[in-house]
Amino acid sequence: MIATVYLLVAVAFGFAVSIGAHYTGACMGMPYAAGAIRIVPALLVMAPLAFLGAALASSGVESTVGHGILVTGTVALGLALAIVTSALVLTSAYNFLTLPTSTIQILVFSTIGAGIAAGIPIDWRTIGALLGLWVVAPFAAFGLGFAYLRAADRLRAPGPRAAQLGRGAVVGLVGVGAAASFAMGANDVANASGAFVMTGLFGLVLAGTVGGLGLAVGILTWGRPLLRRVAFDLVHLDARMATASQLAQSTVILVSVGFGYFTSMNQALVGAMLGVGVARGQSTVLWKPVRAIVTGWALGPVSGFALGFALSTLVVRFFGG
Repeated sequence: MIATVYLLVAVAFGFAVSIGAHYTGACMGMPYAAGAIRIVPALLVMAPLAFLGAALASSGVESTVGHGILVTGTVALGLALAIVTSALVLTSAYNFLTLPTSTIQILVFSTIGAGIAAGIPIDWRTIGALLGLWVVAPFAAFGLGFAYLRAADRLRAPGPRAAQLGRGAVVGLVGVGAAASFAMGANDVANASGAFVMTGLFGLVLAGTVGGLGLAVGILTWGRPLLRRVAFDLVHLDARMATASQLAQSTVILVSVGFGYFTSMNQALVGAMLGVGVARGQSTVLWKPVRAIVTGWALGPVSGFALGFALSTLVVRFFGG
């Protein structure tokens, strides 16, 4: 029993580390790509803000993960361990491949697979709400990115390239990256620390705080590859496009978190980037890496369900859940 608790805490913390690394590009990719901030300062700005978002603003999403997916009072430690292990293994694999999949979708479908394997009812109303949000969010980000950029361009002619950034542009870019970092902490920490809530080990705030520490560690130690990939592989950006993209993403994420739901940071960002790209002409969008990321999004839920079901079946068979 005690050994399982320690193992669950270790695996969940490790998953939080992986999540922190996974979303560096989604949070600080735009300011970095535009030349507003260098890579090390970007990570140093992101880490504490992600921690604060997790510690202060994640309770609604923690409750959704902990109590809103599986219809049961508490989940057995072994089953929670199988869920988190599934999500950790898959997210780490996709991190290694530098493929920005949705950690949220992996976690939710791992939980569904585990629940079915253990005979626990699924709250399909919650799943339906999440699926609806996941469909809408990239399109909302696309529309906001398009609208923000068109509004900015009406006020002033298309802005300078990164090498010519003024002080105001730098402050704006870093500011929207900071907002996205806070939003990521609130939105994504429950992927890892929701296991503490579903088993009754920790309350909502403590779960968010412990998970937030893991996010910060991951950002600082393993965040560079995805930051570089998302920053430079998708869209040719000027400062205004980068600001509009990040602002659209943050708007979508913070609104979702406000209602206690979570959605993909990467999907929101890519939707916003496509929106600003179309606003400036479709030739600014590099479609080949976009297609690769869409493939990753398709693989995430399927692989999450399969591995969650398989590991949980083993837990139920050998340890009785």
